[in-house]
Amino acid sequence: MSRQLSLGAFLMATGHHVAAWRHPDVPADPLDFASYRRAAQVAEAACFDALFVADSVAAPNDPLASHSARSVYFEPLTLLSALSAVTERIGLVATATTSYNEPYHVARKFASLDHLSGGRAGWNLVTSDAAAEAGNFGRQAHIAHAERYARAREFQQVVQGLWDSWADDAFVRDKAAGLFHRPEGVRSLDHLGEHFRVKGPLNVARSPQGRPVLVQAGSSETGRELAAETAEVVFTAQPSLARAQAFYADLKGRLARYGRDEDSLKVMPGVFVVVGRTTQEAQDKFEQFQALVDPRVGVALLGRMLGNFDLSGYPLDGPLPELPTTEDGQRSRQLLLTELAGNEQLTLAQLGRRIAGGRGHYSLVGTPEQIADELQAWFEGRAADGFNVLVPHLPQGLEEFASQVVPELQRRGLFRRHYQGRTLREHLGLQRPANPFFADRGQP
Repeated sequence: MSRQLSLGAFLMATGHHVAAWRHPDVPADPLDFASYRRAAQVAEAACFDALFVADSVAAPNDPLASHSARSVYFEPLTLLSALSAVTERIGLVATATTSYNEPYHVARKFASLDHLSGGRAGWNLVTSDAAAEAGNFGRQAHIAHAERYARAREFQQVVQGLWDSWADDAFVRDKAAGLFHRPEGVRSLDHLGEHFRVKGPLNVARSPQGRPVLVQAGSSETGRELAAETAEVVFTAQPSLARAQAFYADLKGRLARYGRDEDSLKVMPGVFVVVGRTTQEAQDKFEQFQALVDPRVGVALLGRMLGNFDLSGYPLDGPLPELPTTEDGQRSRQLLLTELAGNEQLTLAQLGRRIAGGRGHYSLVGTPEQIADELQAWFEGRAADGFNVLVPHLPQGLEEFASQVVPELQRRGLFRRHYQGRTLREHLGLQRPANPFFADRGQP
């Protein structure tokens, strides 16, 4: 089979547009499980590789938080566990921070999800960019950028080691002999590092995929290096084909020094999509959402994305103020948005409105053919192995993409018509990892 692209469905509460909850066709409650269930089943019927759920462990604390539907939302692993019961094939990727979790908890929860779903779990490793999270975990200040990534690297090593606690054939469950598992089929981790001390073993058997798929989203220099060493999927925000190609080449070019080939890592940029039967219909749909954006809410969102800066004291019709390079926020996103504001001479209000839908991701508003043309250009131009699809509203926006864009991609031979496997690794074309601790036992 020729190379085909991967598709992830990004499930963000009422939708990815900051004003989605205000749209008359959108259920305004972000805790409406029926909307998530419908979106998941639509994505699965369209053969998407995975669902993706982001997370933050702090509620927005800016003065305009009461105007946003992001004040409450489901904890991702709980949500995906529920969705695993109403789906059969689609992958389930949840975000969990390494800054405010412990490795044993994360290892156990994702291994459990992988078993519950029959091998469909993925962990999106993040280091947290919201400084407000610190106050919920006994800290007065957020962990500095360099320390967060050092902690994340060790965190990932511990989790991976815990996932490999058991040999694949350790559990014999021999009732007659009274032997549940072979004693030689389990090992303690006995990890002692700078940030963690973890004995192990994990009290969950090795998962159907061997290990859940490891996903990352960092685009800073440190984040790219961690991804090249450890990640299997990378989500990224890239504003243009040229920038995406440069990112793709850079990340793939780092793999060799870790003994990895290019196919072991899938690069999936986010793409914000509004689809219509005609260009005008698509534009009209988009403008319906844009008209609902309170300029103050757009600027508050901008401040959070720039690194948790309070921009409320600056004039809406003035330029983006010069800001210090953040140590605690999204370094790569800060650079992207600062460049956008400068290149197009946007006011604060205009920049806030610009990011209200895509939030810095590449945006496509058009017909199925126009959208497919762009996705194909990125895919064939070595800018992407697939895409994380962001729609303005859920579940309707995903239904429109699935019913209009996916058939066009299938017609061009770019996307599957049927699932060929049952696990997330199989959907992505990733190998099942061997267990290095039981290599002498011939484990797969």
